[in-house]
Amino acid sequence: MPRLFLAIMLVLTPALSVTDTLAQAEAPIVIVAGAASTISELSKEQAEQLYLGRASTLRGGTPVSLADLPPGPTRDRFYAKLTGKNPSQIRAYWSRMVFTGRALPPREVTDAEQLRSLLAANPDLIGYLPVTAADDRLKILLRLP
Repeated sequence: MPRLFLAIMLVLTPALSVTDTLAQAEAPIVIVAGAASTISELSKEQAEQLYLGRASTLRGGTPVSLADLPPGPTRDRFYAKLTGKNPSQIRAYWSRMVFTGRALPPREVTDAEQLRSLLAANPDLIGYLPVTAADDRLKILLRLP
């Protein structure tokens, strides 16, 4: 009996992991700040201006820093939903912005956990995550479908 249980677990564990990854890949993406942030919400237009380097402050003059997840499906979906641009277009856009000296891209973090920790510690930092990865250390500013 224990061998049968072990065999079943060895077969099911990777399947459950894939299912969890797929669920997160399809989850809505939210733009978030730390719970202590004074930023209460963002419009899609504000978020797009910030994430395309066209603005670095909010309407009231509040400076904002941005964080980007590493390249991958969540980042690709985020930029597609926010800006309508695919990964190649975003890379080309930021190459032009950096080359001309107009802006620097958002700071890239290593993973969602590092992003959550940085957001909790920095009230002027904004990032994005699948809604399923947000926790009580964060405040949702905008939900992208």
